[in-house]
Amino acid sequence: MGYHARMAEGEGRARAVSKDPEAALTAAPRRRARPAAAAGGDADVLRKAVNTLAIVPKSARITALGRKSYNVLLFHAQDQGLEREVFRVPLEMVIKGLDFDSNDHALIKKHLRAMVSTTVEWQSPTTGEGSSWNVSGLLAHARLSKERGQVWIEWSYAVNLKQELLQPTVFARLRLEIISQLRSHAGVALYEICTRYKGVGLTARQAWRWWQPVLSGNPANEKTARQEYRIFKRDTLKPAIAEINAITDIEIELIEHKQGRFVDMLQFRIQSKKQSVLPLSHPPQPVDLGLIALAQRLGVPDEAAETLAHEHGETALRSGLEALQRRLASAFPEPLRDPLRYLRSLMPAEAARAARLAEAAAPAAGQGAPALAAGARELQAKRQAQWLAEWMRRRRQRCADEIAALAPERQAELVESLLAEFTRLGRHPSLSKRLQGSGWRHPMVLDEMIRFYAVASHGEHWDKPAADELLAIAAEMGEGTAGPPSRG
Repeated sequence: MGYHARMAEGEGRARAVSKDPEAALTAAPRRRARPAAAAGGDADVLRKAVNTLAIVPKSARITALGRKSYNVLLFHAQDQGLEREVFRVPLEMVIKGLDFDSNDHALIKKHLRAMVSTTVEWQSPTTGEGSSWNVSGLLAHARLSKERGQVWIEWSYAVNLKQELLQPTVFARLRLEIISQLRSHAGVALYEICTRYKGVGLTARQAWRWWQPVLSGNPANEKTARQEYRIFKRDTLKPAIAEINAITDIEIELIEHKQGRFVDMLQFRIQSKKQSVLPLSHPPQPVDLGLIALAQRLGVPDEAAETLAHEHGETALRSGLEALQRRLASAFPEPLRDPLRYLRSLMPAEAARAARLAEAAAPAAGQGAPALAAGARELQAKRQAQWLAEWMRRRRQRCADEIAALAPERQAELVESLLAEFTRLGRHPSLSKRLQGSGWRHPMVLDEMIRFYAVASHGEHWDKPAADELLAIAAEMGEGTAGPPSRG
């Protein structure tokens, strides 16, 4: 089938989906069959050329979300075939979590602009392994368009790299489902490189200064030139190694080679984990930019939000942004002048709270499950924290709906009782003032009213889910109740 025929077929499917909203949930673009020999039997694994693993940024920082988005685009481009000059898919297949009729469009445009304008050197992690050295942008061009209510993205690659990108002869097989769980650019980049040498057991030996821009995603400058190895190891290497060993299908170990008293060269020992890794049975999931877009709407720069997500986790960032949203709505005791500073102050406590939620959820969601390897357990704990957070959100909403459904007289009695509770506990007078002046729905007192009502109506354990309730949330969210081994 020729290029124009395939494009017409794709647009026809888009028209059919736009007419039938339910079909959008099940319709999937027809995918080009990959050569079995090239894919090694793994039809849904990204084949990434070795020359594109050790990306050295030259003009701008490469973020973890940017690299993940690039991988998803490359997957779809390989799927559509080398004969195409321009590649095209619905944007929702690449990015999710954005309101495309709002200013969120600016965020995806920023990422696409960076992919086009960021100059990178492409080289193999092993000196002399790749057939050539190349320099170009990550993408040659990108375009967004809205057609019949659906946003599409099209893109292309530089002519000097297209063949190697789409039909590589020496490549790493990357499971994007695993990469999607990694939070840092260093974790993603190091995982991609180590996966290439999983069969060998050792990466190539390179100077630590070589690894610095490759893993950090930052172009070399005066600041990075002054950085000491111990700082690079503390801030970049150790967190990336811990992340890979906890989440992925491999375990890696840092090997330091010294020249005299100083570390000069680095390489990594790689070992496959003993638990089985299930192959993907579907295309990679789109990269979620929803949290970053929400942060941006609340006055937090997107790069700062991405850094906080990397440092503290997405669950902690989500709850921190919810607290920031409430603070901005209350404007008490005065309007908030620096949303980023306020959010940063919340993050350590929110991260600790997310860890406690994951620990509390583990017994309920993990009943009867076999013992998992350390990496799988940590991944499952993150999922359980998400299930518990979703359950709690719904529980609070149900309690708020129950209060709203009460007769006005009963609501007034609840307000008087809560005022008495504030007095008894010596709570800040501003809470009583807000409750009396603005009612129980005011953001400053809503949580207090929900807790007060829920304890009285449903008991002290109103905020503790039963095992079957948590497992129902897990099933609804599409995650296996016992983690990766239960899927498939």
